[in-house]
Amino acid sequence: MNTITAPVSNTFPTVSYNRDTPAWLPLVGRIGLSAIFVLSGLSKLAAPAATIGYIDSVGLPLAPVALGVAILVEIVGGVMLVLGYRVRAVASLLALFSLATAFFFHFDLADQNQFIHFFKNIAMAGGLAQVAAFGGGRLSLGARR
Repeated sequence: MNTITAPVSNTFPTVSYNRDTPAWLPLVGRIGLSAIFVLSGLSKLAAPAATIGYIDSVGLPLAPVALGVAILVEIVGGVMLVLGYRVRAVASLLALFSLATAFFFHFDLADQNQFIHFFKNIAMAGGLAQVAAFGGGRLSLGARR
């Protein structure tokens, strides 16, 4: 197996890239992961009252502020993930956001729908942890710096 070992930054360990892996594959993964965030953020923009009601229903304070934070994290974070800009930090933030939403909004594991949403968020956090660990790949803004 051909690998390239390159230092990634001062705060992250050395990462090995397999030369046989197509350069487009991490980009496709980033697009797939970010799609749910961008679409969810846009749906919150389209129906803010419904989202505020949902936030209120789980007992979280400052629902309008939480809505604004969620929209910002989802849309801006999703776009940054696709572009591969500051991808490790963005993926880490989105992973934490996914875990928080799993536990605050989908923790009724006796409800099959909530059970599915809970573990979807856990799986997304796992995929994002991989991006945080290994970076955005060669087709990312981070690779160009």
